[in-house]
Amino acid sequence: MKPIVSRKYSITQTSNSPLKIPRPFVKWVGGKKQLLDELHRRLPTEFKSYHEPFVGGGALLWSINREVVEQITINDSNPELINCYRVIRDDLSTLVKRLKKFKHTDHGYYEVRGMDRKPSWSRVQPTTKAARILFLNKTGFNGLYRVNSKGQNNVPFGSYDNPTILDEPNLVACSNFLQGVKITCGDFENRRRRLNANSFVYLDPPYAPLSPTSSFTGYTPSGFNQDAQIRLKKYCDYLHSQGSKFMLSNSSAPLIYELYSEYQIDEVLARRAVNCNGNDRGYVKELIIRNYAN
Repeated sequence: MKPIVSRKYSITQTSNSPLKIPRPFVKWVGGKKQLLDELHRRLPTEFKSYHEPFVGGGALLWSINREVVEQITINDSNPELINCYRVIRDDLSTLVKRLKKFKHTDHGYYEVRGMDRKPSWSRVQPTTKAARILFLNKTGFNGLYRVNSKGQNNVPFGSYDNPTILDEPNLVACSNFLQGVKITCGDFENRRRRLNANSFVYLDPPYAPLSPTSSFTGYTPSGFNQDAQIRLKKYCDYLHSQGSKFMLSNSSAPLIYELYSEYQIDEVLARRAVNCNGNDRGYVKELIIRNYAN
């Protein structure tokens, strides 16, 4: 494995002042920005390592105090998303150059979206792939990230007047934050061996559906079904057996109450921030589950 080389980036003279605290660089279904206060109130009082197996947009990640937490590991099963994290950490300057080349037009959008349909897609550079995801996320309909059964992005054009495609100050803040962070791609159980009593794990999986028609599992072609939810619960049991602290976000589906009945379950209200149906963005009850009490 190649060692992580620490790089610190600064923005150009024409940019605004860099942010000290980064924020999510992509919109992501189920993002936790609006619930940060609820999550922070429930964080352990002390932990030395932070692990997030379903990082997504990383709302909680970006709020972690790097001066206190010694080690951070993030993971996601979505290779396109993880590639973005790695490129932002390791090659931000090239990413910015690539991102500036994309044109915000109907034709330009579908040309960029169609890159993954071409035989040359496997040879496209990681920086170009990362720029593509950021561009599609900022200009696609309602900020969705969704793929079909072939793993191809299928979100239509968003028709925004003036989207912020390149937020360079925030990308700089994200890149500097990610220096020294371990970034992996794969199943949520991949990190079992490195967890101990000093570890805190935040889990934000695709939610169990409240009804047969409410599930959104378009992050990856395979989705996240009931068997995966049950396997996740067993993983939480493993964390508990190792003395690790975990906090889990999920829906208020009966299955989740049943699975986690022996743990502490708190109900909170969350507003859907990304939904393909603009009339279906009301407040819903979600669960925050922990194996510890503050």
